Amino acid sequence: MTDNRGNTGNNNTGHRNTGYRNTGYRNTGSWNTGNRNTGNINTGYRNTGSSNTGYRNTGSSNTGNWNTGNWNTGNWNTGDWNTGNWNTGDSNTGRSNTGHRNTGSWNTGSWNTGSWNTGNWNVCDRETGFFNTQGIKTIRVFNKDCAVAVWDQADKPCFLHFDLTEWIREGDMTDQEKIDHTTFRTTGGFLKVYDYKEAFQKSWDEADEEDRAKLFKLPNFDAEVFKEISGIDVTEKLKSCAGKIVEIDGKKYTLKEVK
Repeated sequence: MTDNRGNTGNNNTGHRNTGYRNTGYRNTGSWNTGNRNTGNINTGYRNTGSSNTGYRNTGSSNTGNWNTGNWNTGNWNTGDWNTGNWNTGDSNTGRSNTGHRNTGSWNTGSWNTGSWNTGNWNVCDRETGFFNTQGIKTIRVFNKDCAVAVWDQADKPCFLHFDLTEWIREGDMTDQEKIDHTTFRTTGGFLKVYDYKEAFQKSWDEADEEDRAKLFKLPNFDAEVFKEISGIDVTEKLKSCAGKIVEIDGKKYTLKEVK
């Protein structure tokens, strides 16, 4: 005798199904083989959409997992018809594309075979134009020309990668923040939003001295340009470190050499 307790729908093999003809458990939809599906005809688990083979899809007809879009073979796609992963755009074979129909990866543009392209129909990498087969040799860093190879090999400070939002838990909230964000009682905190220069400054303040020192060794480093972009004035930092030795990747440099 088949044990199918707790089903609201009919013809279910599993338990606690609201829909019909489910083999798995706790499905709201119907014709699911997996468990905890809200949609229909899912083979995987925890799908909100329908006709998914993978897991945790919000979209429909996905073979991969964690897709918000539809008809994806890859994983973690927001767009549709992607074979690759982490795509926001559509019909990408590559990964991490915001644009569409890319074979390469990390493209904002579309129809690129190369990667990191803003433009379209490029076979090479890092192009802002169209129909290019040869990659650029020089980029601009601190308003001056810099060889791509030099920039790629440069040791970038970790503090240059910062977030513009931060989840503040209830226990870390100030009294004023609790007044301004009353929903913390149900959410357990609030999402704090920083403006660009505020977030940049916070990241700089939290960085250690070794990581900060890497900034001054970047190709074409210019303190005034950096201040204009980040709002951070490092000229006093340079003066206070005059004659001191900094260590980067096991090598020691004087301030003059770093600059």
